[in-house]
Amino acid sequence: MDLGLAGRTCAVTGASRGIGRETALALCAEGANVLLVARDELRLREVQEEAVGAGLKAGGRAAVLALDVTTAEAGERILAVASEYFGGLDVLVNNAGSASWRDLDDVPDEDWRAQYELNVMAPLRAMRAAAPAMAERGWGRIVNVCSTAGKRPSAAMPEYSVAKAAELSLSRLFADRYAKTGVLVNAICPGPTESEMWMAPGGLLDQSREMSGAETREEALAEAGSKRPIGRLAAAEEIAGAIVFLCSERASYVAGAAWSVDGGTVQVII
Repeated sequence: MDLGLAGRTCAVTGASRGIGRETALALCAEGANVLLVARDELRLREVQEEAVGAGLKAGGRAAVLALDVTTAEAGERILAVASEYFGGLDVLVNNAGSASWRDLDDVPDEDWRAQYELNVMAPLRAMRAAAPAMAERGWGRIVNVCSTAGKRPSAAMPEYSVAKAAELSLSRLFADRYAKTGVLVNAICPGPTESEMWMAPGGLLDQSREMSGAETREEALAEAGSKRPIGRLAAAEEIAGAIVFLCSERASYVAGAAWSVDGGTVQVII
């Protein structure tokens, strides 16, 4: 299936690992030009090399922008660098994020604010910078990587859940504003995914193991997977596949959606 992404310019935040990395590689494999955005330039360079290899056959290219997306000028910077390298920006994937497990009473005020900055203000600034230029050209795609925790709050990730719920609302507001201009804004809501956020030492898997009392990482992983109707955690490339579809020409009648890609975890019909 031709997704119509060849020659399109895409920016992916949080592109140095996990879902962001897999999304960037898949976009390049479709022939898109991809601006990889994250704080760690060394890791971005590694992903850039992978992306160039993935895009070799289809003509996809990749460039790097080391940037903290929570800074006030980050949105304008992403647009400016995409324009400098590739002549504009057609697709924006707001994927940067982090999470930790703890009780509601243990979250300090500064962490509530930090999650809001990362999951609401950073996507807001990026969309505010990118969407008007997309609208002028009459075509654009924006995908906000949210979470099932934004639909059904997780008691183990309170500040993350609240921020992701706010991001879903923000995504819908931009979808309503820009749909008639050809700029389609949607959200993806992954469940637990076998990416670095979960699997790295000290990540969510180890934190869940500690909270659950599981004896081994393997036991904790199996327990987490058993809570999904599909029986396992997602692979990062499975989430990326849904994101890339929403970035494409094929998603021409999808706007304001909040797609759960969670193995059936959140049992709602919307």
